[in-house]
Amino acid sequence: MEDQSKGRIRGTGHRRRPAGARRRAARLAAWSVAGLVLAGGSGLGWVYLKLDGNIQGVDISGRLGSDRPDDVDNGSMDILVLGSDSRAGANGEYGRDEGGARSDTAMIVHIYEGHRKAAVVSVPRDTLVDRPRCTDGRGDSVPGERRAMFNTAYEVGGPACAVKTVEQISGIRMDHYLEVDFTGFKKLVDELGGVEITTTEAISDSKSHLDLPPGTHTLSGDQALGLVRTRKAVGNGSDLGRIQLQQAFVKALIQQVKDVGVLSDPKKLYDLVDTATQAITPDSELDSVQELVGFANGLKGLGADDVQMITLPVAYDERDPNRVVPLEKQSEQVWAALRADLPIPASVTEGTADGQAAGIVE
Repeated sequence: MEDQSKGRIRGTGHRRRPAGARRRAARLAAWSVAGLVLAGGSGLGWVYLKLDGNIQGVDISGRLGSDRPDDVDNGSMDILVLGSDSRAGANGEYGRDEGGARSDTAMIVHIYEGHRKAAVVSVPRDTLVDRPRCTDGRGDSVPGERRAMFNTAYEVGGPACAVKTVEQISGIRMDHYLEVDFTGFKKLVDELGGVEITTTEAISDSKSHLDLPPGTHTLSGDQALGLVRTRKAVGNGSDLGRIQLQQAFVKALIQQVKDVGVLSDPKKLYDLVDTATQAITPDSELDSVQELVGFANGLKGLGADDVQMITLPVAYDERDPNRVVPLEKQSEQVWAALRADLPIPASVTEGTADGQAAGIVE
């Protein structure tokens, strides 16, 4: 049986050792990371020996401080997967860079004890939260703020502030943090030979460069990125609708990784992992071959049907209908279930705000 002990966000690939100071700028697409997290397998391990130089970690442990949720070692694992709406560099074709990056997408991935099941909770970027005081990448203190948009945590304080904010609202200690860039996301999909999805309605969005009639499609990397960035063209045009598309795509991506046969094709395997290790930026405990192999070993039994996906229960804010607020009772049910390593009750999403895009992608 694989080692199911929980990882921790610390400064090196070995536990309780001082952190190394390695970090690169994050250009993120969390949908791809979530798919990689949930579709990992031990068969990828050997090839990392040749690809260690691709891996660049981000050191955040020293900035989180000691005021964190209890470290409950029950065999489960919690990972913050974050996506940024930055448009800098090679990502510029998807819109104008307006300055500091914000977390465009956030998924909290809970791997249950035994690592045979997982739950994913998407947090809408427009969710109003009480952001805690943080320490940014330069070591400067960033003041907290009441009723701050969730995605501003990354903008003002980087990955550490995003982790600290998630830990405050959930009461769950994050074991790992993962990022992937837009360009890497496209390459990953192309290396897989595309990802198959079925649309029940036409999706046409000039801003995300997407034009899909109803039917079954094998999406290229460009089309896949367009799908997960589409907002105005689906449902009621809200971020909640986009999240529903992202969740559907992640499940399709997981299934594609399982079906594509990379473990029986050494070249395909190498190309895929070469692309993946260049695309992802893990926390500094996962920035070595040894740690990534152990991480993937623990996830090899997960398939698309083993993953429960929900959006954090929210309602539109009475003071600002362009923002949402967590529904206190239902949200606490979500976090309590994950803290206890239990399935999230299906009832928590009843009567919550809905992006009206469910079922558009199958």
